[in-house]
Amino acid sequence: MGRVVLVTGTSRDIGRRFARAAAGDPSIERVIGVDVVPPRGDIGDVSFVRADIRNPVIAKVLAKEDVDTVVHMSVIATPGSAGGRGTMKELNVIGSMQLLAACQKSTTVERLVVKSTTTVYGSSPRDPAMFTEDMGPKRLPSSGYAKDVYEIEGYVRGFARRRPDVDVTLIRAANVVGPHVVSPLTNYFRLPVIPRVLGFDPRLQFLHEDDLLRVLRHAAVTGAPGTFNVAGDGLLTLSQAVRRLGTPSVAMPRFAVGRLGATMRQARISDFSPEQLVFLTYGRGVDTTRMRTQLGFEPAYSTAAAFADFCRDLAPAPLEGAGRG
Repeated sequence: MGRVVLVTGTSRDIGRRFARAAAGDPSIERVIGVDVVPPRGDIGDVSFVRADIRNPVIAKVLAKEDVDTVVHMSVIATPGSAGGRGTMKELNVIGSMQLLAACQKSTTVERLVVKSTTTVYGSSPRDPAMFTEDMGPKRLPSSGYAKDVYEIEGYVRGFARRRPDVDVTLIRAANVVGPHVVSPLTNYFRLPVIPRVLGFDPRLQFLHEDDLLRVLRHAAVTGAPGTFNVAGDGLLTLSQAVRRLGTPSVAMPRFAVGRLGATMRQARISDFSPEQLVFLTYGRGVDTTRMRTQLGFEPAYSTAAAFADFCRDLAPAPLEGAGRG
């Protein structure tokens, strides 16, 4: 008998695509997709359950379906897609807490995979050349997506201590790019003129969307416990990325880029947050040794190749509220 996998966040494109790919894996018997609204598009052999992970009813879903593997993908990066920052935090933090509480009570769950992000390390002028999984941010996040992820990771570690019998895998993915990805960063690269912070050329690391789906499926099937940075080989500077895009750019003082970002956010062109401004000032690099030696995963795309695939069929950015990636 194969594994019974529950996937959260299947109304969003990346969650739906992962659930469908997992359903085609011969080592997985059934996939149950969970979200508050039905997914758009074909979900193949995935069984969809309309449920809110903020509600304790999620525990009943785990028990009824005899779920042994949970893949948590419903952490939202943009407040616009959630209906505001308050709702975003509630969905992210309260939803994750309720899901972990349900997993803790479950007698069937043996494996938990959580999609996290290298955003948890933050960006600052005091950062190391490459973050390893044992390092933390030089400055604790005080707001936004990074703060949510930092809190969620803390709850996941607490769950792992309380349920040592459950294999817990935390995937810290670098910024995900690809033809189907709609995110604050991909919307930034889709701008007709790209604003850059004067005097800075940050290092960037990318993970292709297909590699994200592959690593999550790999973790769900193999059950390698631990925390893993996942990114394509190599780095690009922002200036290199802009040249490869072939898009004009303009260097501006940091305060001016911040004001422009706020204007774009108000106009719903892009969710250009203060944390994204810091990232586009200082950048970030992560070490992926543990990904290869302990998780046993090798991305198919390097950072440069992932970005090239994103550029290939580049289309104008949709409004932030239309994003499902």
